[in-house]
Amino acid sequence: MTSSDEQSPKPRRRLLWLAALIVVLFAIYSGGWFYLAERLKTEADQAVARLGSKGIAAGCANLTVSGYPMSFTVSCDNIAYEDDARKVAASTGSFNAVAAITGPLSTVADLRGPLRTMAPGMPPLWIDWDQLQANVKVWWPLPRSVSLRAEGLNGQTDPQDDTDPMQLFSAGKAAGQLQPAGQDINYVGSFADLEINADAIDGRVLPALDGSGDVTLKNGVALIATPPKSLRGQSIDIDRLDLSSGTARITVSGPVSVDAEGLVDASLMIKLKDPKAVAAILAGAVPEHKSEIEQGFAAIAMLGKEPSLPLRVVKGKASLGFIPLGKIKPLE
Repeated sequence: MTSSDEQSPKPRRRLLWLAALIVVLFAIYSGGWFYLAERLKTEADQAVARLGSKGIAAGCANLTVSGYPMSFTVSCDNIAYEDDARKVAASTGSFNAVAAITGPLSTVADLRGPLRTMAPGMPPLWIDWDQLQANVKVWWPLPRSVSLRAEGLNGQTDPQDDTDPMQLFSAGKAAGQLQPAGQDINYVGSFADLEINADAIDGRVLPALDGSGDVTLKNGVALIATPPKSLRGQSIDIDRLDLSSGTARITVSGPVSVDAEGLVDASLMIKLKDPKAVAAILAGAVPEHKSEIEQGFAAIAMLGKEPSLPLRVVKGKASLGFIPLGKIKPLE
């Protein structure tokens, strides 16, 4: 027998051991996957039961977990929530969330409309979209970020009687992202081609609008854990709020706060592009003050095509540069 014949069984034994190890690891992985899938269903059922014990009806109809072996996919035919005590209700169409095994802490979810809502102090709403996708980057104790992206948004009233619904708004695109920043919460968002129905704002006319913003809610982490019942005592830092239509553009930045008595304090910088075009839009939106707006912005236009003015609010009394704007009522 040659030396090569004596050594040949060793590579075969290594391959057999490797194959056996792969089989064992795959069996452990499969067991873990199915255990987590069943655990997820159990946790969902328990959460619904806990809400039910508080008089809240909630559910994810026909909850299924699939995607084995490369992902976790959670699907529902529809989602519903109803709290009779608070007279709050919401429902949507189908829900589908996927977390890939290669990136288990990043979940992508698709939600189909319409979203139907009821809440005290506002009419029932019907909000629909062509596509809505959410991305959640999971971390502890809060997600690293939560983002939403929608296309073809539109909203209308959802009467509970035989009256016709009223169109409220439509937007070609909208996006937003929330993420913790220390103890604060930062929001970055944008929208395009927002059209607001004049009938929804007492006949006031606005052109199609584009907008974007970067705002930080101070102490936002604690506020999410325990939602406040009032705006009093809250504050935000506006890094940038931008609203435009055609050549007209308004950009706002600075801090805003509400004191214990509900009075607003703010130190904002307002930058205008094409003040005459801005004035024309405001005059159409607030026709009862058309003459004052035109006079004020005629003076502002003398400062150039892109003037900047400080907007000061002290204990609810507001002024834009040298133009007094009146008093803001205390907020609740």
